Amino acid sequence: MDRTILHCDCNGFFASVECILHPEYKTVPMAVCGSPENRHGIILAKNELAKKYGVQTAETIWQAQRKCPKLVLAPPHHDEYRKYSHIINQIYQRYTDLVEPFGIDESWLDVTGSKALFGDGKEIADELRDVIRREVGLTVSVGVSFNKIFAKLGSDYKKPDATTVLSRENWKELLFPLPVNTLLYVGKSSAETLGKLGIHTIGDLAASDRSLISTRLGKLGGELHDYANGLDNSPVRNYHDKREMKSVGNGMTFKRNLVGLEDIRLGVSVLADSVAGRMRQGGVKCWTVQVTIRNPNFKTISRQKTLTAPTHLAKDLIQASMELIQASWNLNAPIRMLTITAANLVAGDAPGEQLSLFGGGQEENREKQEQLEAALDSIRSKFGSRAVAFGGVLKNSIGVEELHEDSESSKETEGI
Repeated sequence: MDRTILHCDCNGFFASVECILHPEYKTVPMAVCGSPENRHGIILAKNELAKKYGVQTAETIWQAQRKCPKLVLAPPHHDEYRKYSHIINQIYQRYTDLVEPFGIDESWLDVTGSKALFGDGKEIADELRDVIRREVGLTVSVGVSFNKIFAKLGSDYKKPDATTVLSRENWKELLFPLPVNTLLYVGKSSAETLGKLGIHTIGDLAASDRSLISTRLGKLGGELHDYANGLDNSPVRNYHDKREMKSVGNGMTFKRNLVGLEDIRLGVSVLADSVAGRMRQGGVKCWTVQVTIRNPNFKTISRQKTLTAPTHLAKDLIQASMELIQASWNLNAPIRMLTITAANLVAGDAPGEQLSLFGGGQEENREKQEQLEAALDSIRSKFGSRAVAFGGVLKNSIGVEELHEDSESSKETEGI
């Protein structure tokens, strides 16, 4: 028997919450954006009136204002967004406990076992939209299908405030003509690779040779081919299940461009310190360190390396990150944004550096570093994240002290 999966996507979530907090925004074109003064000048969300002018998420403020000179700009309020996200997910749980958030404004629901109480998938979707509109004041678009991938495509198919059903009977008709990059997990690079193979639509991908796609895109290629053919059996997790950490990262757009070794090391050090602390808090270590660099023209590169042993120490992340940057970036070229990501995570009790047969004090030094960073964690948990910081953070001009105020907001502001 087919499952009945919903994907619920809050429409223009950040902007919609701001319109609840500030009703005057409902009658004007408005967008939520980062601070132009702090160079976080990216559109994060827009209301329907701004959308009519062609304002798009992730474009710069000046681009949006060129399209809509009277665009009202609102700063983000991430605490409010998290609060409303929690409220909406609590409503979902009235219908099923199989609720899996996918970001702050989207969730999958498996309502297969709930149909006897609430009706079929479309009826549940329509009721959810009505309840959320009346009780919360937000609109939701819902996709209904027999797997998670198609439910996600359904919620994207028609917006705002709509229900789209992708059934066994109609999914090919509706989905095959869509551009291949509308399929979940087909990013810019994958779409370019597929395009070179003459694959431009989901239908093209479904009809292609699976082994060829796997050869070009690896394991992901085979999975994408399966998704295009409706072959997704991934479960919807229980809302209360502990989420497996797959990576830990933090990024920041700086108040001014980083130029030179001293600037870059300061930015890397603060980001790596944040990532290492979150790894220790989550009880994990990483095998891989990735650095993403964006210049003032928004050109972005990513580089990564595998370590000789897993770590959760800031010192190791800093060293690996600096090696990557020095090997792939002109240190005199300006950097607008940096992101440090720890990936290929393993349990925190995984062994660190291989023990030396000849001694040399390496094990003792690592133990001291472990004790030092654990002590920093303890101080910050008692007195706040800004209680202890790198000396260069004080009175710096690049804005890294803001990372200690809200280590997540910098990443959300840039939309990465």
